[in-house]
Amino acid sequence: MVVVAALVLLVVLFALPKVIIDKETGAALSGATATANRDKAAGEATDEHEGHLHNSDGSEASAAHTKASPEALGKLKSLLADYRKAGDDANKVKLAEQIAAQYTAIAKFDSAGYYYEQVAAARPGEKNYQKAADQYFEAFSFAATEERTKELGQKAQGLYNKVLQNNPANLDAKTNLAMTYIAAGEQPMQGIQLLREVITTNPNNEKALFNLGILSIQSGQYDKAVERFQHLVEVNPKHVQGNFYLAVSLAEIGKKEEARQVFTAAKKLDDNPEYQSSIDTELEKLK
Repeated sequence: MVVVAALVLLVVLFALPKVIIDKETGAALSGATATANRDKAAGEATDEHEGHLHNSDGSEASAAHTKASPEALGKLKSLLADYRKAGDDANKVKLAEQIAAQYTAIAKFDSAGYYYEQVAAARPGEKNYQKAADQYFEAFSFAATEERTKELGQKAQGLYNKVLQNNPANLDAKTNLAMTYIAAGEQPMQGIQLLREVITTNPNNEKALFNLGILSIQSGQYDKAVERFQHLVEVNPKHVQGNFYLAVSLAEIGKKEEARQVFTAAKKLDDNPEYQSSIDTELEKLK
């Protein structure tokens, strides 16, 4: 049987498509970068202020990701100083965009979301709202605590709803919004309904197909998972995780020979050692 722990291990390993599964609900989150400590690093030794993390000494730059280079931190510190002194609204917005880009580059997604949110407040519109929402979604995807998950999820939800008010046809925003509802566990059916709306609009939407497939696995509906993942790999034959979970689902419904064939083909899609080892383990189970 496939267990949640194994799914969590596997999905974090791959760079494309990017996804995690929430450790409490088992829900998949697409569009997240494969590093689980980013939100934790953002929150250490910090105080929260206006939805944005600050260090206790008031320096956002010093709270940035520990892998940021001294040059990147220096540039960020300078931009933040200019931002605080900026009196002209246009200049402040320009600086906020630059600061957000710098925070994104060092994987401080919550802070990037905050500054893109300031840009969106000054210049409302679909694209600016989505920039902020996407950054909060990244941070939400790897939140270290239930409280942070809820806080960042609500931030993303509010902004994605504004995106959809501007453009109801934005399927990427609708899909990410759906996953915040599902992963938070408070409105899972609303999230599933949104994913179904995406599929109705675009039956070949890879992100929605993948997430619906993962949710089918989590609910033990492996026959439905097979349908989702088969469709996905028809749309994108090189979808690494889609192929892997198609094989997993086939094995679960007793189609071991088909599963073996898919696992064998999937090995050629990614040379990641952990991925290769995971497939070898699954193939061993099929003997």
